Amino acid sequence: MPALYVMIPAALLLVGVAVYIFFWAVDSGQYDDLEGPAHSILFDDQDPRHQAAARPEAQAPEDKDPSPRA
Repeated sequence: MPALYVMIPAALLLVGVAVYIFFWAVDSGQYDDLEGPAHSILFDDQDPRHQAAARPEAQAPEDKDPSPRA
């Protein structure tokens, strides 16, 4: 019985720490992008086509046409 006087507060403290860490992770943006890392493993980082598609300046040619259309 005396062990319960130690174990119950220790368990509550452990649960409190786990809840604090969970809310810290949510607030710091750890769960914002759940699909990005899963999809990034499918692509080869050394493939130049993949690197060109990942850059924002790699747009379709019709988007880069500076001439006005009539």
